[in-house]
Amino acid sequence: MIDLSTTYLGINLKNPLVVSASPLSEELGNIRRMEDSGAAAIVLPSLFEEQINIESSVLDHFLQQGTESFAESLTYFPDLTGYNLGPEGYCEHVRRAKAAVGVPIIASLNGSSIGGWTEYARKIQDAGADALELNIYYIPTSTQETADEVERLYYDLVATVKSSLRIPVAVKVSAYFSSLPNMAKRLDQAGANALVLFNRFYQPDFDIENLEVVPNLLLSTSHELLLRLNWVAILYGHIKADLAVTGGVHTAADVLKAMMAGARVVAITSALLRNGIGYLATLRNDMLAWMEEHEYQSIRQMQGSMSQRAVADPSAFQRANYVRVLSSYSMKGVPL
Repeated sequence: MIDLSTTYLGINLKNPLVVSASPLSEELGNIRRMEDSGAAAIVLPSLFEEQINIESSVLDHFLQQGTESFAESLTYFPDLTGYNLGPEGYCEHVRRAKAAVGVPIIASLNGSSIGGWTEYARKIQDAGADALELNIYYIPTSTQETADEVERLYYDLVATVKSSLRIPVAVKVSAYFSSLPNMAKRLDQAGANALVLFNRFYQPDFDIENLEVVPNLLLSTSHELLLRLNWVAILYGHIKADLAVTGGVHTAADVLKAMMAGARVVAITSALLRNGIGYLATLRNDMLAWMEEHEYQSIRQMQGSMSQRAVADPSAFQRANYVRVLSSYSMKGVPL
């Protein structure tokens, strides 16, 4: 009998398939279908820092002040009053989701500054969440802000949230740090129980006819997995925090690659948006078929098997791979 079980955030999971935060998890019916289709845990949609600030009238007050001078200022920021469920409604959604299914429910807080909104981490915990995913999405835009200041923001935010909770905390971050291994170590030291690699960098587009900045959200592809595999393989064995892969997981092969790199779980959204919630069962069955064919007895057997933990000089390894990739492209058949 092949054992697909793994552990993540100190929680025993029946397999490594976690549904990541998305509108799919706003409906209890969908959450039940996720469990029935094989999801090992479910991350609820994010509660945003801005939503909490709006409810406390702080952000709304300043937005209204700005409109007296700049009529277009409200277009800089979306109307979040109707988004999701609101702070109190979110906590109720956590309670209802916990009551609806037996798999772990992971709540998600999305923010980038230390403030009163972090107090909602405790409310989410009290609502029954098994863990919290802290989704830090911050793009520095000031030429005066240093890399050290940006990294300190992450460290302080994680330490603040972690110090107020009993439940484990996963931290979802981007890949854009000058030294990601050092940043991972600092987040580990701040108390992160897991690192989720990586937050996708959403880049708006320009509407040149109407002179507007417009959202541009594209679903991921398996190609995006490569960046995640690279960094999980580098970090595996060097920090205490668990590693999770999110972004680019679409096939059973993608899941297995993530495990071999050193991930404990994969977090999936785009594949379900494309193929439906029932696709979780397909992924699970395809994983079992591959493992049986290749005589793997368990997921744990393969975790970290292709990481760089055994490489004496990972920097030299990366440099050699860089040269190898560039020299591998053939010009044969290319029109000149």
